[in-house]
Amino acid sequence: MLKHVDQLRQPLPDLTARFNIKRGLFRKESVEAALFDLDEHGCVLKTDKIFNPGDTLLLDLIMRMPFDNITAANLGGLVTERRKHCSNFFYSVDFIGSDSRPRPSDSDKLERIRDVLTKKQSLRSRRSPGFSQTA
Repeated sequence: MLKHVDQLRQPLPDLTARFNIKRGLFRKESVEAALFDLDEHGCVLKTDKIFNPGDTLLLDLIMRMPFDNITAANLGGLVTERRKHCSNFFYSVDFIGSDSRPRPSDSDKLERIRDVLTKKQSLRSRRSPGFSQTA
């Protein structure tokens, strides 16, 4: 799933992943990471935190909206690939559940997030100045 780093230049608009990392016996650190790719099977995120392939994460995907954010909460994720880019890492994360698929309610929220994301990307591409037709 992890594309070449040069293809992952822009984070997905208004979409972040939030997860907790244990820091000692009684401390947890909350981390927000930008997402660079998303499909029904997994995502690609970028962070300066270090994970290894085989590590698992409990993710919340949050799509920022004007009135009410869309949140797919408590998604299990398996880190399948890691690529270093400057001082950060790109991680390919596959969604996992009890049967290696997200629960139906999570799937509905993921589908809603993907639909909104597609619409936002479509609007951005129409507004981009690179496609002006001048003779």
